Amino acid sequence: MLTLTACQDDGADRADDGRTPIVAPGRPGEKSRTLSPEQAAKAKPDDSPNAADHAYVQRMIEHHRQALTMSELAPERAAADPVKRLAERITAGQKPEIGAMQKWLALHPAPAAGSGTAAPGHGPGHDHASMPGMATEQQLRELADARGADFDRLFLKLMTAHHEGALTMAGEALAGGNNPAVEEMANEVVATQSAEIHRMRTMG
Repeated sequence: MLTLTACQDDGADRADDGRTPIVAPGRPGEKSRTLSPEQAAKAKPDDSPNAADHAYVQRMIEHHRQALTMSELAPERAAADPVKRLAERITAGQKPEIGAMQKWLALHPAPAAGSGTAAPGHGPGHDHASMPGMATEQQLRELADARGADFDRLFLKLMTAHHEGALTMAGEALAGGNNPAVEEMANEVVATQSAEIHRMRTMG
């Protein structure tokens, strides 16, 4: 971590142009280095997005969208108020997360397919149903057809699996990604959806 030097009364530690130099702490047993702002900028670690970052954001947008589709069925079909409230929380939480991930992608467009650095699994014809926890089309139809207690049971079953899949994807991003913003998004998913899994298991 780079830190500013303390101001000295005699100005001896200032750079020749009057700017405050930056101290880069050395490794254990090594002396610190004094750097110019330009040198400090170059010394910063490379946190540019890699393929794992792009894959996570692209896939999680689709993953969240399915959670919204499932949650939007609850107001008219669920019997239990806790299930309805859970669906409301999921919608309220994941809609803004989709927006944040879309903004991130706009700032960090994924490399074009065929460039050799594109996120894996996102060429033409990629099957989003292969993502962990995603409900199948048949399961979505069954959920849409269910009513009352049957809906509640199926919703909790499918959404618990869906959240568990999201945790798997977030773990992959945390292990293989390189971008701090994606790390923050993945950590938020882990925190929020772990709590919701616990809540759903107590309701089921």
